[in-house]
Amino acid sequence: MATAAQWIQGARLRTLPAAIAPVLIGSAAAYELDGFRPVNAVLAAMVALLLQVGVNYANDYSDGIRGTDEDRVGPLRLVGSGAATPAHVKRAAFAAFGLAMLFGLALVIITQAWWLILVGVGCVLAAWGYTGGKNPYGYLGLGDVFVFVFFGLVATLGTTYTQAGRISLAAVIGAIGTGLIACALLMANNVRDIPTDRVAGKKTLAVRLGDKHARESYVLMLAVAILLVIVLAPRQPWMLVVLLLIPTILMPSWLMIAGRRRKSLIPVLKQTGLINLGYAVLFSLGLVLSHGF
Repeated sequence: MATAAQWIQGARLRTLPAAIAPVLIGSAAAYELDGFRPVNAVLAAMVALLLQVGVNYANDYSDGIRGTDEDRVGPLRLVGSGAATPAHVKRAAFAAFGLAMLFGLALVIITQAWWLILVGVGCVLAAWGYTGGKNPYGYLGLGDVFVFVFFGLVATLGTTYTQAGRISLAAVIGAIGTGLIACALLMANNVRDIPTDRVAGKKTLAVRLGDKHARESYVLMLAVAILLVIVLAPRQPWMLVVLLLIPTILMPSWLMIAGRRRKSLIPVLKQTGLINLGYAVLFSLGLVLSHGF
């Protein structure tokens, strides 16, 4: 029986900034459109956090029963380590998905945007299908695409729309930026696991690109995410505050390029998560300060 500490570790708290970041950016974009709704923002945050926890447990379950996590470098996996049974981890995943759908339903009722139910169902199916089912798309190299779409575009623009009833260029740029950083986080994780994933037949984008190009793509994604704010600078000059993040990406980028030992890449995950959160905070601050400029 897994301990409470192991269940918390299995939830992979370091990945939660990727869930909060798009909600912060989307809410700031709604504020810029004079449509900020605190209750809607909280509900969106709960949906995002629970979906992230759900996909983490679902990934643990699916990779565990396939044997992908039997010989890996990195934090504890509940099923792969034998700390919890596959059935218990699967139930935890679906419990998180169920709670996410309840908070999402409350958000739909408040906004009366009933079509968002389909978006919510799509999010859950995408979360489970990453490593679950007969043909998981995470094993085909499509995980990065879905992370960008759901943890970037859908989460950010959905947050803005459920508050302001429309979206803006700033919301789109923020969605692309946080989506790219979320993809960088996934890439860091998958570069570390290239040897074991290749043996297990898990053809992630990192495996398909190869070690060298996968590492380079991490740096490129972070750079593009941060530099994209220049597009907004002519009308919203305070957005340039996001460029303050540039020094923070130097160390994880160097580790990704130069770190030959797989264990040396583990700190990159936490650093990238913090970069995503920092990006969201600075992006949101830039929007707030530029409002009415």
